[in-house]
Amino acid sequence: MKFLKKLGKWFLIILLLLNIAIIVSGKSYIYKGIADTYLQGRTKPGISAYGQFENREVKAGAVQEWPSAHDLNKKEIPADILQKFKDYKTVAFLVFRDDSLRHEQYWDGYDQNSVSNSFSIAKTFVGVMTGIAISEGKIKSIDQPVGDFLPEFREGTAAKITIKHLLTMSSGINFNESYTNPLAYPAAAYYGSDLEKLTYSYDAVDEPGKVFKYLSGNTALLSFVLKKATGMTLSDYASEKLWKPLGARNTALWSLDHKDGVEKAYCCLNSNARDFARLGQLFLDSGRWKGKQIVPEDFVLASVKPANLLTNSGDKNQKYGYSWWLIPAHNGRDVFYARGILGQYIFVIPSKKMVVVRLGKTSEPGQDHPVDAFLYLDAALEMY
Repeated sequence: MKFLKKLGKWFLIILLLLNIAIIVSGKSYIYKGIADTYLQGRTKPGISAYGQFENREVKAGAVQEWPSAHDLNKKEIPADILQKFKDYKTVAFLVFRDDSLRHEQYWDGYDQNSVSNSFSIAKTFVGVMTGIAISEGKIKSIDQPVGDFLPEFREGTAAKITIKHLLTMSSGINFNESYTNPLAYPAAAYYGSDLEKLTYSYDAVDEPGKVFKYLSGNTALLSFVLKKATGMTLSDYASEKLWKPLGARNTALWSLDHKDGVEKAYCCLNSNARDFARLGQLFLDSGRWKGKQIVPEDFVLASVKPANLLTNSGDKNQKYGYSWWLIPAHNGRDVFYARGILGQYIFVIPSKKMVVVRLGKTSEPGQDHPVDAFLYLDAALEMY
């Protein structure tokens, strides 16, 4: 009994010291992170947790409904694959081909209007908006220095960083992208309340434009550039240049770091599967929507080609362009896609004129691409 009392005493002392350390360090966001993950029985954020944050609307306009194919839902997900869909906690799976909806299926109470977090699919939206800003002359080119917009990047190695380096994840900034360390950039950015201060606290330590290193802070910086270049919030610019022109059905929500703050641009664009699919269709048609050029075609084509970089292992980059992931020659077909950490995907398969959207609650990491990503690709290809 004495041992248990002593153990309990030391536990309380350690807990008290940890709390003091958290408070003194100014990292009180950790409490919010613990409440949203471990106390909910999970190790990562939930897909519908946007309600705990301040949000800014990405307003929709005149709705343009998706055409439904004559054989909508006439084909089923192959039985040997369906159980895996459920194992990965899929909530939405949609297949579009030849501009029409061919298959639409939901699980766990979700439907076509259910709102969930896109996570890092948001990075691709920010990349696309950068192309639009260039076409409008608000940004001169992808080679324009970031320091032209952000004074924090006008000296030293940081002055060499360009828009292209942010688009291609090659800035050389020492963001820590760990998803298990509560002190690393992703957790501090997601649960913290001052994204700009956090992002500017990191340094340019490596020569930019040399090595691909996937870092959420790069997209946060790109969003700060867009805000300066356009004079608009990221949400308002997204609404005017993408959400309304693409005929989105529902107003989306972009989570903020605090009330009236800045968008968490590297993640946290909250919408539904049908509206997310519009971005894939836009790039499938080389930046056109219903015949109107929304994103410059040359920017689209450059976006889905491998950036001229090396990976950390010294190999030539084949997996990333301008904020789009690339899968060359998957079963003989090139694929590009946007992805989020819990298995949020917008796949584009040009040779099949196909867009595939999957939303869910879990994914399985792989070396270059998540293991489960190929499951959804192969299911869609087998069905259509």
